[in-house]
Amino acid sequence: MKTSPQGSEVSSDNGGIRMEYIYGALLLHSVGTKVSEANLKKVLEGAGVTPDAARVKALASSLKDLNIDDVLKSAATAAIAAPAAPAEEQSKGKKGKEKKEEPKEEKAEANEQDAMAGLSSLFG
Repeated sequence: MKTSPQGSEVSSDNGGIRMEYIYGALLLHSVGTKVSEANLKKVLEGAGVTPDAARVKALASSLKDLNIDDVLKSAATAAIAAPAAPAEEQSKGKKGKEKKEEPKEEKAEANEQDAMAGLSSLFG
């Protein structure tokens, strides 16, 4: 294991592109700089990472023909759309769940009243 500049242990080889490389590419893209091997290497070195030439080359070549803006937009859309699935499941079984939710609300009200009574005994 290697140690990062922050002192945490970092696996030296996990068989793929590491997150530092991805972050470096996103940083270059966000400032409008071309994601090339040379630029990515400079960013990684600036962050205190010793770049692996094979990984840098693999990432730069895989991003060469990719529209990063489109990928980011589709990733954001997929992340927003994902939580909708559980809401649909709730509407299907809504009748059974309504009965179960009522006792929970009563318990919450009772707990709140108990807490208020406890507080009033301390201050009153």
